[in-house]
Amino acid sequence: IHHSKNESTSENTMKQEKATFGAGCFWKPQFVFSKILGVEKTEVGYMGGTTENPTYEEICSDETNHAEVVQIIFDPKKVSYKKLLKNFWEIHNPTQLNKQGPDFGKQYRSIIFYHTEKQKTEAENSKKEIQKEYTEPIVTEIEKSMRFYKAEEYHQNYLQKNKMQSCGI
Repeated sequence: IHHSKNESTSENTMKQEKATFGAGCFWKPQFVFSKILGVEKTEVGYMGGTTENPTYEEICSDETNHAEVVQIIFDPKKVSYKKLLKNFWEIHNPTQLNKQGPDFGKQYRSIIFYHTEKQKTEAENSKKEIQKEYTEPIVTEIEKSMRFYKAEEYHQNYLQKNKMQSCGI
């Protein structure tokens, strides 16, 4: 009995996976991904930079090299990583370098941080596929995930808290 309990415990930990995307301002990606069936948790934060425990003001200085990202915990039995990638491509313009709409700076870059080799392969394949839909080159970076720094509480679920569907521009 003890042995099977351990098996079910490891099975439970195996069911959740993590995905991390940067697609401009992190408010909209969090809102969109939080609505997807199978996404169990979303948090916004910073990844890809050199400063430890960066603040929003520091990443806005464009000197820490962090991207604004949404980190997603999902159940792969309910939603595939490929489906998450499809949503990632749909919510921003991946041909804009270090900007999205009116937001400029490296923190707004289009980036996929992969957590497994399988995610890396799926991200690279989806990038090749989506490139066929654009005349301009896709500038989305694909990098191994790094330490995630959760953003300040006022950024978490910002659009829901403020009863908005998208960023007000």
